[in-house]
Amino acid sequence: MKDLVHTCKVALIQAEPVMFDKRASLEKVLKYIDAAMQQQPDLIVFPELFIPGYPIGMNFGFSMGKRTAAGREDWKKYYDASVVAGDMEFQALAEAARKSGTYVSLGFSERDAVSGTLYNSNVIFEPDGTYKIHRKLKPTGAERTVWGDANKDYFPVTETPWGPIGSMICWESYMPLARVALYQKGITIYISPNTNDNPEWQATIQHIAIEGKCYFINADMIVRKSSYPSNLNESETISQQPEMVCRGGSCIVDPYGHYVTEPVWDQESIIYAELDMSLPAACKMEHDAVGHYARPDVLELIVNER
Repeated sequence: MKDLVHTCKVALIQAEPVMFDKRASLEKVLKYIDAAMQQQPDLIVFPELFIPGYPIGMNFGFSMGKRTAAGREDWKKYYDASVVAGDMEFQALAEAARKSGTYVSLGFSERDAVSGTLYNSNVIFEPDGTYKIHRKLKPTGAERTVWGDANKDYFPVTETPWGPIGSMICWESYMPLARVALYQKGITIYISPNTNDNPEWQATIQHIAIEGKCYFINADMIVRKSSYPSNLNESETISQQPEMVCRGGSCIVDPYGHYVTEPVWDQESIIYAELDMSLPAACKMEHDAVGHYARPDVLELIVNER
């Protein structure tokens, strides 16, 4: 591990997306970047699928062997609100990263410019406006009816003054080998954009921080029943959701598994923290999952990055 800049200042954004609205979601991202810059963070982190929102509870008319015309219509609205990498939205985000001089991590629904397939993706912009995209390896459960399996951009890492930063989207973190693929790249900050407010998730993120000897940034959102557009066909399903569909729980955990910031529930918030970047190295004294606490003669992970 190279010598690292001692402190990384993080602004973790827990906010409500503007569901099915690409432009309004982008405007909200840019406003939050401006607001966060009052504290001069080095890294700003947004939740999973923040553009154009995570449609929790919707089924888009899918059932075994069947689809509906109304569901296709709702899906097309989500498709239209998804983002093609490099288009206007990316240019605006790249400019915001350049203007602020920060690293910006953002979850978005990516529309492939050629095939039109949607991917659940996360992008990390660097202060010069360049970026790397990670596509979710395996959409979880019914997500598979909306987003495809990643066909590239499996385990990109962004080199920073605080060490390599990588991301795993929500339940990707329950894929042990995927976690190790990031550990092998020496990540010091593990970003998890997600929509998981289950209490057991908090145990998961603490475990991963200890296992990887890295900081875990748990980036969740809040979603209210009123967040959904009124013109969707799937109104009956949406009406059955609780008032608070996703409660958040965003927080940061250190490499010992301790909360740097406690989980925040049921509200929009910018969570600020200063990370002591001496800890990821100091923790390696007792445990290094891909180093002295590994047995490469017995166990080997082969990653196909293509």
